[in-house]
Amino acid sequence: MTALLAPTPTAQGLFDRRFRGLSVGMVALISLLAFEALAVATAMPTIAHALDGLRLYALAFGGPAAAGVVTMVVAGMWSDARGPAAPVRHGVAWFVVGLVVAGTAPNMVQFVIGRVLQGLGSGLLIVALYVVVARVYPEALHRRVFAAFAAAWVVPSLVGPAIAGLIVQYVGWRWVFLAVPALAVPAVLLIRPALRGMGDQPARRLVPGSVRRIGWACGAAVSAGLLHVGGQQHGTLEVVLIVSALAGLGLCVPRLLPAGVLRAARGLPTVIALRGLAAAAFVGAEVFIPLLLTRERELAPALAGAALAAGAVSWSLGSWVQGRVRQPRSRATLPRVGLLLMAAGIAAAAPLMLATAVPVVLGIVAWAVAGLGIGLAYPSISVLTLELSEPQEQGRNSSALQLSDSLSGATVLAFTGGLLAATTAPGPGTYLAGFAVATGLALLGGLVAGRVNPRT
Repeated sequence: MTALLAPTPTAQGLFDRRFRGLSVGMVALISLLAFEALAVATAMPTIAHALDGLRLYALAFGGPAAAGVVTMVVAGMWSDARGPAAPVRHGVAWFVVGLVVAGTAPNMVQFVIGRVLQGLGSGLLIVALYVVVARVYPEALHRRVFAAFAAAWVVPSLVGPAIAGLIVQYVGWRWVFLAVPALAVPAVLLIRPALRGMGDQPARRLVPGSVRRIGWACGAAVSAGLLHVGGQQHGTLEVVLIVSALAGLGLCVPRLLPAGVLRAARGLPTVIALRGLAAAAFVGAEVFIPLLLTRERELAPALAGAALAAGAVSWSLGSWVQGRVRQPRSRATLPRVGLLLMAAGIAAAAPLMLATAVPVVLGIVAWAVAGLGIGLAYPSISVLTLELSEPQEQGRNSSALQLSDSLSGATVLAFTGGLLAATTAPGPGTYLAGFAVATGLALLGGLVAGRVNPRT
């Protein structure tokens, strides 16, 4: 075991002097993105009441998600054409402006505008940071960088909602937004030297069809927004919105991803497909867990949240492990093992959590196994994306990776909403059906993972 976890030989480590400021700054920025995404969910009921904006409640979530779809595509094109420095700077700037606009909003309309600006910044930033990783760090450190990115989500997922709740209760909901820019400034100062060193590269000619891709991205963004809003409606309106959104996604998304993603063509298309399958499987199961544990096992919300925390911690552990094991002989090994662990953990979690004769802790352990699996799979998929990308396509393919993640998660959440809405009170059959779909998605990913290896 010691030999297996021996560090990959590298001339420098992730936090050695050359990379320390950039590594800390990037991890801090991703942590702020994660905190804001989680904190808003906690604060939104209070915000909607204070601004009399319940009718725009869904749009406050769907708006930034839709805006991010467009800027993910723009960030990929921009990074490939001029380098990632400018998209990073603009991403941080728009994210901070959005925080200020939302935090000072006198009404719900301005609040939603601020949230949309946040989404624009987040989409630019996350894609451009992937390109920074490709351009600055040696390939031997890529798995560790993405492990650090994954860990940057863990602390916010564990303490973010609680901190946001305390801020809302004792300071005021506006400070959930207005406090974050003060934390973003030091992070930007840390990454600034690296960005200055990279500079803006000489302009490359855009790939033919790039302008059309922005149009398709706008179509996908509108569809993603409709999907989010539709999932919070009821009756005929819900069906019409979701069906229209899925049709729009079916038309637009294939034009934003590498050819062959939907049929898992060998090489990069399969890598992009695996990211979507992993995201959909994990989110599709995770959304049921608090509901199942509180309704069927009568656990307090805090204890139900502990199950999600167990998955977050094991996700971080899996990311740490994949960053320190020796490079497997096959590119497929880590994604395959991760996705199969996810399938096993999800398949076991539902029946163990539902069986009243079984200690609920066993179901939580099963969910932790699923978290370990996605921790192994996610960073290794990110590494493969850069490894299989030509330098002039790193932005475009990083954009496709994030789109696959975001849009597949939104789609499975729409399915989940429909499944829950189909019954007046969800029972064991509802939970088992949801977990079965999530298990199938993870298992499918494990079965096709070998296709990440291009034909020789």
